[in-house]
Amino acid sequence: MKNVDVIVIGAGAAGLFCAAQAGKRGRDVVVLDHAKRLGGKILMSGGGRCNFTNMFASHENFLSDNPHFCKSALSRYTQWDFIGLVADYGIAYHEKALGQLFCDDSAKDILKMLLSECEKANVTVSNQCEILSIVKTETGYILDTAKGQYQCESLVIASGGLSMPKLGASPFGYKVAEQFGLSVKPTRAGLVPFTLHEQDKNVLAELSGISLDANASCNNTHFNESILFTHRGLSGPAVLQISSFWEPGQAVEFDLFPNGDLLADLEQALQEQPDVQLSTALASHYPKRYVQAALPYLGIENKPLKQYQGKQLEQAAQAFHQWQLKPNGTEGYRTAEVTLGGVDTDQLSSKTMMAKDVEGLYFIGEVVDVTGWLGGYNFQWAWSSGWVAGQVV
Repeated sequence: MKNVDVIVIGAGAAGLFCAAQAGKRGRDVVVLDHAKRLGGKILMSGGGRCNFTNMFASHENFLSDNPHFCKSALSRYTQWDFIGLVADYGIAYHEKALGQLFCDDSAKDILKMLLSECEKANVTVSNQCEILSIVKTETGYILDTAKGQYQCESLVIASGGLSMPKLGASPFGYKVAEQFGLSVKPTRAGLVPFTLHEQDKNVLAELSGISLDANASCNNTHFNESILFTHRGLSGPAVLQISSFWEPGQAVEFDLFPNGDLLADLEQALQEQPDVQLSTALASHYPKRYVQAALPYLGIENKPLKQYQGKQLEQAAQAFHQWQLKPNGTEGYRTAEVTLGGVDTDQLSSKTMMAKDVEGLYFIGEVVDVTGWLGGYNFQWAWSSGWVAGQVV
């Protein structure tokens, strides 16, 4: 049996970062992961460039049953602390939009940095190591694994959520929580594309590849980014963001002219070119292929602007400002970037991430009921929660 101080289960962002912090304090740390390839989710994040944090990260960018829980960790290890570490390693990065920071070169730079931090702190990282059982003892925990028995004082669960099963996602962390009497908030896919009902899909699938600026709103929350029509449904940043707030059966409202007044633009066009077709006037704002499909789909007759009577032009503009769409569902965990829900934060210390009633058992990262918006926030939660646990395990 191998005796160590700390075992971290999960060699993702939170697990590796926590292990390095604990190792720096002189703790003997082992990281165990069942996957063949370490840091799979890190490597594919941000289109392979890793959106590693957000300059504007605050507790307001996270969803949780207890919105205050993440405040302590986020304030003790901030985005600026992590940006400083990235700079120390000479990793070139840039801001893409809305405070989102990406590597100039590759997500591999972030993974190499994490593994280097672990190496410096004498942390052992072991992959392809399945955990068979966990037993609590008077002094800590005994783990049966595919690579033999381990004994530790502190056990950190950093096994992530259910999103992207191809990269090794599993309900492991939730099962451990339940084994030790912690409740788990219901989980579902977050930051995920919408699928459509047949009548919508028949029209909108033809628009695959078209991107539009839009303000997506649902449940008193809105995101002004872009949407992308795909052959399966609707994606793009605004859709991924609002998907975390959407409940099945609800409609989502899209303002497809989010930064202006379409009626005012159409009325100006009417003054200047009364004989021009509505589709031609709209084509100065939208791709032609979109306009051709959208008018019949939205039930708007295409005719010269001067022929619109009464409030008809206003109604046409309104159809673009207030497009109501009821998604059929989402693409689910297969393509979701995160998992909503998770280990109940009421049963964890916000200062240490330890289970309040189970000495030496910690939960960090995505397995916890803290979910960030799209844009580097979930990585920041991994760094912050990993850091605070790393100070005490």
